Amino acid sequence: MAMTIGVRVVSVEGSIYAGVADMVVAPGEMGELGILPRHAPLLTGLRPGELRIIHGAETEYLFVNGGILEIQPDMVTVLADSAERATDIGERKALAAKQAAEARMAGHTDPMEYAAAQAELLEQIARLKTVQRLREQVLLR
Repeated sequence: MAMTIGVRVVSVEGSIYAGVADMVVAPGEMGELGILPRHAPLLTGLRPGELRIIHGAETEYLFVNGGILEIQPDMVTVLADSAERATDIGERKALAAKQAAEARMAGHTDPMEYAAAQAELLEQIARLKTVQRLREQVLLR
């Protein structure tokens, strides 16, 4: 029997995912983390990005907008600031938000406003990347 690891993804909106996986790939603050069963315990921050939950031939794609990642040998828990399944992301809406953030960055010289627009831009780029990865997987089937 193949070893698996439990996975929970929760945000303030509620539970987004609960199940098992062969591997989880998460966007850690210092780079991507590949998590397998029996991983050493770890607690780290998450940056906005794609969370992949791999079980057999299936991969579930989610977008997390920061949060905390707790790893135990038999469980991965993601406490996300916000999270959504890639299938629920509106690509046109994310693209429009990306363009709006770019326009705000171009029009502001105030460092605080510029930083807020830059954070929004990075979030929307990560959201679009998650949708594109899902689309690639569907095309490969």
